[in-house]
Amino acid sequence: MEKRKKTASQFESIRRNKLLYLMVLPGVLYFIIFKYFPMGGLIIAFQDYQPFLGILGSPWVGLKHFIRLFTEPTFFMLLSNTLILFALNIVIFFPLPIILSLMLNEVKNRYFKTAVQTVIYIPHFMSWVIIVSISYVFMTVDGGVLNELIASLGGEKISFLTSPDWLRPVYIGQIIWKELGWSTIIYLAAITVVDTQLYEAAEMDGAGRLRKIWHVTLPAIRPVIITLLILKIGSTLDLGFEHMYLLLNSLNREVAEIFDTYTYTAGLKNGQLSFSTTVGLFKGVVGLVLVVLANKLAKKFGEDGVY
Repeated sequence: MEKRKKTASQFESIRRNKLLYLMVLPGVLYFIIFKYFPMGGLIIAFQDYQPFLGILGSPWVGLKHFIRLFTEPTFFMLLSNTLILFALNIVIFFPLPIILSLMLNEVKNRYFKTAVQTVIYIPHFMSWVIIVSISYVFMTVDGGVLNELIASLGGEKISFLTSPDWLRPVYIGQIIWKELGWSTIIYLAAITVVDTQLYEAAEMDGAGRLRKIWHVTLPAIRPVIITLLILKIGSTLDLGFEHMYLLLNSLNREVAEIFDTYTYTAGLKNGQLSFSTTVGLFKGVVGLVLVVLANKLAKKFGEDGVY
């Protein structure tokens, strides 16, 4: 009886808020059609998939492709390259939007603040092709602006784009250039809802700007930071294909090859669709596990987490 009343109450709530549910419907349909429905194709990771035979006609091979993935000599190279780049992303890039948003929040001149935000947002709307192309113009050995400057100062030109030692600094530098400004939006939005009475109370206690940032602003936006960090951890093995593929060449492959570029090479170039699906499934499962663990760890320390 109680269960029936609860169900009736839920239907009544849906009926009263039908316009809100209707507004959410396009987003729900998007995820069902483009995110959940394609998951059925993951079955080919356990098959020797042949396009002319289809999913139902392709032979079943079980864990053959997973065994191949974990036993190939390139696996540990791919894993180490991906983890190193992700660690650099977390340690170097992740804190920068927080710091920049705190700095922008302290700017009192509205026009200057708006101008700065507009300038730093622009690179986000450029494709990685444009970002890497501009970097090429600046850093190429043959006539690059940066290398010409180094040569004019008496130094030796540096192969930024082909040297394995420079691949990771260039990669992180381009991410900072493209995404730093855009990543501040969420933090700035979180800062705007901080209760101003907290700042007034801190001022009465003699707190300066740095103290107010440390004891008021940062604790107030901490849930947002934790949530974004958990979501970021979920993409540990998913760094993005396009950016690294544009930087990848035969001279820096030993440090530039990651799971995303390897999936493209194995799947589309070599036609190994089942094997590339196996790599993608492995990345997805690792990301899911890391998100769950990070969320549990956050809750253990008293944070809200993602769910």
